[in-house]
Amino acid sequence: MSLFELLEPTIMGMGYELVDIEQSAPGRLLRVFVDKKEGSITLDDCVAISNHLSQLLAVENIDYNRLEVSSPGLDRSLKKRADFIRFAGESIRIRLRIALQGQRNFVGTLTEVGNDTLTLDIDGKSLQFELENLEKARLIPKL
Repeated sequence: MSLFELLEPTIMGMGYELVDIEQSAPGRLLRVFVDKKEGSITLDDCVAISNHLSQLLAVENIDYNRLEVSSPGLDRSLKKRADFIRFAGESIRIRLRIALQGQRNFVGTLTEVGNDTLTLDIDGKSLQFELENLEKARLIPKL
């Protein structure tokens, strides 16, 4: 079982969404990014999640020196199909594993999400991308 699969049900049970996990060298820093649909993540949210995860990680014998729980930030990463559906209509930046039309990086408005694809409006043109070809996707912050 991956660490993501271990933590996700616990975090969801607390009413939050597990967005991403970063791990430095084994046994060092464990960074957990969480979000919630209603409003922004607060410091109190991070403290509550951190306390709960500390106990879970101890029981599961997961080795780490420092645990950080954080909001995903304004440039939140998009990983799951549900993320793309939630943020339809927003501007995003994607990086592809395999180039499309000689290009790997694209910026546009997310207009449609299918079962295996997403569509971006890029300067008035619609381009479709395979979800499995996405290396990275992030929201573009509205400032």
